[in-house]
Amino acid sequence: LSYNIHHANPPSKKNVIDIDAIARVIIESKADIVALQEVDQFTKRSGNASQIQLIAEKAGLKYYHFFKAINYDGGDYGIAILSKYPFEQPTSIPLPQKNTAEERILALVKISVNKMPFIFANTHLDATGNPANREVQMQEILKTFEKETLPVILCGDLNSVAGTAAINLLDTQFKRTCLANCEGTIPETNPNRTIDYIAVKNWGWPLVKHQVIAESYASDHRPLMATFNLKP
Repeated sequence: LSYNIHHANPPSKKNVIDIDAIARVIIESKADIVALQEVDQFTKRSGNASQIQLIAEKAGLKYYHFFKAINYDGGDYGIAILSKYPFEQPTSIPLPQKNTAEERILALVKISVNKMPFIFANTHLDATGNPANREVQMQEILKTFEKETLPVILCGDLNSVAGTAAINLLDTQFKRTCLANCEGTIPETNPNRTIDYIAVKNWGWPLVKHQVIAESYASDHRPLMATFNLKP
């Protein structure tokens, strides 16, 4: 599951934090591994709480890690990975910029399912109007995985639609789980654009299903889910 959670603030409720709503989405999805973007960690606006810890506990996902992108409102702000399976080697890689903007990162962990190891990665690319930052950030992501021999799942809010430079670059090394007639992921009501993605590299397991979950309350993005058959 890849989900930009808008710091657990439902767009229809200004200044309200609803962790239960995010946890409910994850529970109902039955996702085994989750990539979250726009996560607060000990910020004032979120009640000085660890959002990732609360979400993990409520959703019943035992393993989790928060990856800081920036300082924010007395705490930290970034992305997170949650998993039903134990993982190791949590790594945060800063992403470059051409024009000064909010700092962004690539997060990755190593997970084994049925004794088959792979890399699970999460990112949130620049959101400014100029696509130059997203292009150099995607170049850095591809450079990171250029010589990787393990299978890789890359999830994230890429703030880019198909046909833009960032997605064209992604397609040179990864295969997106949907390539044509893809459901939109934003806005949350009547979504008409796809900017959230799941893509794979060195991947031999069949894709069973690609789905945008029809959730319009919890965040300003809809959750994106891909199901793979990892049976040996």
